[in-house]
Amino acid sequence: MSASTATSTSWTPTHGLLMYAADREELLCACGACAVLFAGDGAGGGRYLLVPSRRVRLAPVDTGPLGVPVGLVFFVPRADGAVTAQGPSPAGAMRWEVEADRWARMRAVCPPLATMAPEVEALLVNTVRGQDHHWIVPVDDCFRMVALVRREWRGLAGGGRVWPAVERFFAELTERP
Repeated sequence: MSASTATSTSWTPTHGLLMYAADREELLCACGACAVLFAGDGAGGGRYLLVPSRRVRLAPVDTGPLGVPVGLVFFVPRADGAVTAQGPSPAGAMRWEVEADRWARMRAVCPPLATMAPEVEALLVNTVRGQDHHWIVPVDDCFRMVALVRREWRGLAGGGRVWPAVERFFAELTERP
């Protein structure tokens, strides 16, 4: 399943997930038995990575120093040390590169960020309309949020459906080890 096709209503992970770690950034499904084959570092020749299921709610983190001009965004650390920020829009995810030194300073301020698995976990942030949500989540949660915004957005400012839907999305997130 690609980031552009995931939806919050039809995508319910009930089995192992894999992330194709090459340039495609595509989620692929696997049964539990097959997913075990990708559980270790370097399994699958490094082409496929298990997407963890953990979610960790964080105390508020000032993401302003990262230089991303939006309040609904997710940050994905990459295996090569780069970090991409992506924000949902009616056309899909907008993408920015985050400067490595800025991300390093953010990790020093918020140590749980150093525990994130590259490529497959993200810092998900919502500070839009007075919200203050900061989570470490699997990337499939981020793709579901992007799909939700695409599905609910109306007109130039989003219309009356998108922001309540985003607020419900965050209200329904639960911590998972």
